[in-house]
Amino acid sequence: MHTPSNPKSPAPPLAERRPQRFTLHGVELTDDYAWLKDDNWQEVLQDPHLLKPDIRAYLDAENAYADSVLGGTRALQRKLVAEMRGRIKEDDSSVPLADGPFAYFDSYREGGQHELISRMPRDGGPTQVVLDGDELAKQSDYFSFGDARHSPDHKLEAWSADTRGSEYFTIRVREWDTGNDLPDILERTDGDVVWSLDSRSFYYVRLDDNHRPMQVYHHRLGTAQADDRLVHEETDTGWFTHIHESTSGRFCVIAGGDHETSEQWLVDLADADARPRLVAAREPGLQYSIADRGGELFILTDADDAIDFKVVVAPLDAPQRANWRDLIPYRPGIYIIDCEIYAGHMVRLERANALPSIVIRDLASGDEHAIAFDEEAYSLDTHGSYEFDTTTLRFGYSSMTTPSEVCDYDMVTRARVLRKRQEVPSGHDPARYVTRRIMATAKDGAQVPVSILHRRDLARDGSAPLLLYGYGSYGHAMSASFSTSRLSLVDRGFVYAIAHIRGGSDKGWGWYLDGKRDRKINTFDDFAASARALIDAGYTSARRIVGHGGSAGGMLMGAVANRAGELFGGIVAEVPFVDVLNTMRDASLPLTPPEWPEWGNPVTDESAFRTILSYSPYENVAARDYPAILAMGGLTDPRVTYWEPAKWVARLRATMDGGGPVLLRTNMGAGHGGASGRFDRLDEVAIVYAFALWAVGLADAPASA
Repeated sequence: MHTPSNPKSPAPPLAERRPQRFTLHGVELTDDYAWLKDDNWQEVLQDPHLLKPDIRAYLDAENAYADSVLGGTRALQRKLVAEMRGRIKEDDSSVPLADGPFAYFDSYREGGQHELISRMPRDGGPTQVVLDGDELAKQSDYFSFGDARHSPDHKLEAWSADTRGSEYFTIRVREWDTGNDLPDILERTDGDVVWSLDSRSFYYVRLDDNHRPMQVYHHRLGTAQADDRLVHEETDTGWFTHIHESTSGRFCVIAGGDHETSEQWLVDLADADARPRLVAAREPGLQYSIADRGGELFILTDADDAIDFKVVVAPLDAPQRANWRDLIPYRPGIYIIDCEIYAGHMVRLERANALPSIVIRDLASGDEHAIAFDEEAYSLDTHGSYEFDTTTLRFGYSSMTTPSEVCDYDMVTRARVLRKRQEVPSGHDPARYVTRRIMATAKDGAQVPVSILHRRDLARDGSAPLLLYGYGSYGHAMSASFSTSRLSLVDRGFVYAIAHIRGGSDKGWGWYLDGKRDRKINTFDDFAASARALIDAGYTSARRIVGHGGSAGGMLMGAVANRAGELFGGIVAEVPFVDVLNTMRDASLPLTPPEWPEWGNPVTDESAFRTILSYSPYENVAARDYPAILAMGGLTDPRVTYWEPAKWVARLRATMDGGGPVLLRTNMGAGHGGASGRFDRLDEVAIVYAFALWAVGLADAPASA
């Protein structure tokens, strides 16, 4: 059991029990802490000052308690922040991306927290800054850019920002020549913009009263938002709608769907009065996305039981499913993550056995080749392009030991040009570190990849502390990419590991399907199996492991604490989705209807109810020993609402019979992503890492030189 670092720490807050009972499928359940959900939560998202006083008092008391318990780590936190900041090139910038006469890029000034949106003439000349994030951030306590898109005539920049952390974005339009914003102000949007070809109007998505993106509007510059034309409206509350520009720049793509089914429409950007054209009607369980080239559509889809997806083509003027024909057939075990189309080439990002690759196809000849990489575990992504008629592909590469690199690749000559290598100002020698991959055997025999980073001089005698990160939901894969921050743990003797568990798509879409709904338990068992495999391989030992996950990964942390807590010395659950049953039975919450395909609907489906009830962290808190737990939430979080971690911590503290302590830290001025500034975010990372070090008794350990 851990004792507070500060002997003067107050007793932990004890939330008042106010039982609310409900019966579902013949099972009566009691929720003692439902009162922590403010009835006025929609308004709180937009104005945190409206939070009920008794709820605010409880959250403030929890924050004070967490600060007191971790008070002895404040100097360590400051040191961690200084180390992490020392590895950041403060006056950094992205590689300029060409479009017509200009090349556009983002940059930071020395000491700056937020991006500068900039461009330079393509043939050389002075840099022009159109949006200064640092200046804009002075107008509110929270600031985060959403989208920033220049108009086709290069005269205007449509930009959006969230000033609450609640992901309500306001869109404005700025003139490049004058630096002034036009009178146009569009409220309550998802932040994304697609310009018309004449640069006189654009498309955007408006959020409804429950924070759901359901409506696409067309806005003409110089008019009021109330006069905008409704272009598309989704009526199924389980579907979300988003927009993006098509690969050729000819269309606005309206993409709707949930976690299992999709449907897309095309809007001609040359016609201000255009109506959406349906590509293929929705069919339950059918997913697809599109790219266009001339009179042909390239469609990435799981049609015809292509679990890991395939690529089909169809005529632009007759894109219905009956006209689809295979171009890249389904190959079991090779998951096609993305497909980009250029004037003469197709680029596929694929993954096999948790390792990504890039495959280039010459669309005229059909010849294909892959770009090769050598490391045991690495991260790979393509960056896209403003220009369609190009033979240059831009991609990014890194590994857990190798800082990120941005390369331009000529798809014809196969020449690779390094455009940027991430600088680590305080120094980084990859040779001092080792990245490895092992396989953990799950309960049912599945082989779970685990990516590992540690110092080369580590003694594999089971004594090292280890941070094990996991997510395992929605088909999101965890990349083995480079992070300057985690070096502060590794240099203090930690092993850093990522468990590529089921529920993610690390080993293909089937890997995801094998970790959702009635098979969700596989996600939790895989994580525990990964911890045991690391122990068996001599990297660490029981109670020397700190589990770490956020959002749905926070649910993973809660479930693992209940099911295999004896393996862990500490658990960090950031914005944790731990109140699964109550959230999934509340259809008024922003994400609940779209989430039913992922978790099941416990109201209408008794089997889904009993499955969720069997693992939901909140319902399964028991009178047992728990590791030290740090839960972190955000008051204006629309994705995982603040009351989920608050309720979970209250029940843990009232029920557990040993272990701990259990801490709750709520950011009272931010949402799902935490603090918005790049350096302010380091303060939160430092709290996580200081807790991890403290949980295994290394809060005083110095970093190795």
